[in-house]
Amino acid sequence: MTLTDSSPRTAGRREGDTAIRTTGLTKRYGRVTAVDGVDLHVPAGVRFGLLGPNGSGKTTLVRMLLGLVHPTAGSVELLGSAMPRHAATVLPRVGALVENPASWSHLSGRANLRLLDAAGPGGRRRDRRTRVDDALERVGLGGVDRRPVRAYSLGMRQRLGIAAALLRAPALLLLDEPTNGLDPRGIGEMRTLLTALNEGGTTVVLSSHLLSEVEALCTRVGVMDAGRLVLAEDLAALRTPTGLVTVRTPDPARAAAVLGDAVTARSGDALTVRAADPAAVNARLVAAGVAVAGLAEQRRSLEQVVLELTGSGSDRIASAMTGGVR
Repeated sequence: MTLTDSSPRTAGRREGDTAIRTTGLTKRYGRVTAVDGVDLHVPAGVRFGLLGPNGSGKTTLVRMLLGLVHPTAGSVELLGSAMPRHAATVLPRVGALVENPASWSHLSGRANLRLLDAAGPGGRRRDRRTRVDDALERVGLGGVDRRPVRAYSLGMRQRLGIAAALLRAPALLLLDEPTNGLDPRGIGEMRTLLTALNEGGTTVVLSSHLLSEVEALCTRVGVMDAGRLVLAEDLAALRTPTGLVTVRTPDPARAAAVLGDAVTARSGDALTVRAADPAAVNARLVAAGVAVAGLAEQRRSLEQVVLELTGSGSDRIASAMTGGVR
């Protein structure tokens, strides 16, 4: 099955529009502060990844955004309107998958989506069948039969939950662990779908324990730790140069002799070179008659950034690693 984006492109998005804004958002459960004074700004049109260790407050934050949990203090705006005061007009424009996909397990996936659509705000009966079929097609379940959802695999259930989030062609999509249960091909297909939806005008916000997936998909990231938002920045700005350059050459021994002490490591045809300017390294090798097959500036990974912010000794952070981020 192939994931496709058949939704119309969203026009009229203005530069500087805000999809999400929170001010001093706080949630306490007795003596426990789950979310602590979060000021979050997600511009419209970005692909935003929310990361953090287990218990950092990510899921509680997302639930407050949707009005599923009432804040102890602070405020929330979605798509320019205060929540939960304007939930009736805002939520039909928001698609969401929070924690595990809900379903009537004895019914088929198609029947589930029809019931969800009928129960939700703003559902239009006259084109319900078309919208359900389109949503299933987009997530790779277009050929689903009448078998009950209880017979679905975990990956199929996850696809169905995302289809439910796409029923209303949302302006804002909030997804919690959207690739959970998907195989590598399914993860790639989901990335393609979310990128296409974003290019069509949908703001995509997701939390995930797969740092590599967030790094591949998102244009902006936020990191939470102990209930606080400790970082919100464009991904390109975070991935700063490390001061190292990878050089690939068919003559590594000669290249190492030319570069001398600047070489910090060698593996096969690749050299790691300490240098501020990759072009200068290339010029030096070419002047010495050394062929250069490849030259790449090394940059910090998203994993390095998150570990620095949440404790390098923690085993609570996962890339495609271990553990889970909530």
